Amino acid sequence: MRIGILLKQGPYNHQASDTAYKFAEAAIRKGHTVEAVFLYNDGVINATRLMDPPRDDRNIAERWSELNRRHGVEILACIAASKRRGISEDIMIKGSAICGLGALTELAVRCDRILTFGN
Repeated sequence: MRIGILLKQGPYNHQASDTAYKFAEAAIRKGHTVEAVFLYNDGVINATRLMDPPRDDRNIAERWSELNRRHGVEILACIAASKRRGISEDIMIKGSAICGLGALTELAVRCDRILTFGN
């Protein structure tokens, strides 16, 4: 099954980021393809490399970058949501891109399922 993920919550203040990541990893282990993670609203904060969590905490941005590197999962951030939060391409994690809502539509067309995490 081809799966797309829509993540609408920021890291560390809501469980949505962790749950979406764990779901993506589990789906890939079961043989499914996770096409992309589309970050929307505060979800775009997941793709900034400016976060610097303590050493004993998980690095959510690094997790998404690693998912892209190991499994080719696209990490896409909504341009409007990114601009509202002062996020530009130069502070994005490796393997991510800023794009328009058309990319979310394309993701929905090419996937069997789109799962939404966050409010």
